[in-house]
Amino acid sequence: MPRIRTFALVAGVALLTRRAMRRRIDASPLWPLPALDEPVSGQPRSRALRLRVAGHETVADGVVRLRLAGERLPGWQPGAHLDLVLPSGLVRQYSLCGDPADSSSYTVATRLIPADQGGRGGSREVHEQLGEGVEVEVRGPRNRFPLADAPSYVFVAGGIGITPILPMLRAVEAAGAPWRLLYGGRSRASMPFLEEIEKLGAPAGRVTVVAQDEDGLPDPAAFLAECAPGTAVHVCGPEPLMDAVAAALPADCTLHLERFTPRAATDGNAAFEVELRRSGRTVTVPADSTVLAAVRAELPNTAYSCAQGFCGTCQQRVVEGEIDHRDELLTDEERAGSMLICVSRARGERIVLDM
Repeated sequence: MPRIRTFALVAGVALLTRRAMRRRIDASPLWPLPALDEPVSGQPRSRALRLRVAGHETVADGVVRLRLAGERLPGWQPGAHLDLVLPSGLVRQYSLCGDPADSSSYTVATRLIPADQGGRGGSREVHEQLGEGVEVEVRGPRNRFPLADAPSYVFVAGGIGITPILPMLRAVEAAGAPWRLLYGGRSRASMPFLEEIEKLGAPAGRVTVVAQDEDGLPDPAAFLAECAPGTAVHVCGPEPLMDAVAAALPADCTLHLERFTPRAATDGNAAFEVELRRSGRTVTVPADSTVLAAVRAELPNTAYSCAQGFCGTCQQRVVEGEIDHRDELLTDEERAGSMLICVSRARGERIVLDM
C-alpha cells in the first residue's frame, strides 16, 4: 500500500512537472532562454468589431458610401478613421464621414482606384464585394487627424480627401466658428458630398469649389492669403496639393495634414542589420529594400497588409536600436518601443526585433 501511494505521488509530480514545462516552452519557443513579452506583430491594435453593411450607395462618380451597422459602437471625433479587414484579408483605412453622435453605425466612403492608376485591389473589393448584408471586421476608430482648437479654420480638400473634412465642417458650423473650404476635384460629378457642402457654406460664400475640367487646378496660395492670425489649416488630398498648401502657409497659421500615402522616403538610405531575437537569425536590409522584405525572406509568414505604414499589421516590438520612423500611424508612446517594418528603418547599423 505505501508503494502504491508513493507511485501515485511520483506520477502526479511528474505530470505537474510536464505541464509546467509545456507552459514554459509555449511561453518562449527558445526555452530555456528567458521569455520576452508577448510580441505585437500582426495583432489587432484595438478590439475588432463585426459590423454589417447596412447601406452601399454611389455618392459620386467612382465613389461609394458604406454604412456599417452595429450596437453601442465606440465613439469618435472628426478626423478619425477605421481599419476595414476586407474579404481577401487586406486591411485598408477609411475616414469616418458620418455623425459622431450615431452610436449604431459608422459611415465611410471610398473611391475606386484602378490598377493602372496605382490601385492595389482594396478599393475594388469595397466596391464589388461589400454589398448590403455582408459582415465585415472593423478595427478602431483611431484619430491621427483631430480637429484643432482654434479661433478660425481653413480647410483644403482634394477629391476623396473630403471624407475626414466633412465632419469637421459640420462641427465648426454647429459651434459657430468662422471657416472656409477650398474643395478641388477632377469634375463636379466626381466630388462626393458636394451638395451638402455647398449648402453648409451658403449664403456666406465660404466654400470655393474648383473642378479641374472647368477651372483648372486650385490655387492654395491665393486662398490662404486671407487667413486670419491663428487660423488652423486642415488639409487632406493628394501629395502635390498638400505640398502647395504647406509652401503657401502664412507664418501665423498652423498646418494639420492627413495623407493618402506615406511621406516619400528620405534620401541617403543605408543598409543595416536586423537581429530577430526569438528566431536567432540576423538579416541584412539593403539600402533599396525594406525590413519587411528582408524579414519575410527568412520568416515568410510574417503578417503585413498595406505595406505603406498605415494599417499597423506589421508592427513589431523593438528590443534594441534606434528607429527611423516613417509611418503615419503610431503614437509617440508606441514609437518608443515598436516600429512598422514595412516603411520604418534603423537609425544606425543595427536593430533588434522581438521576432
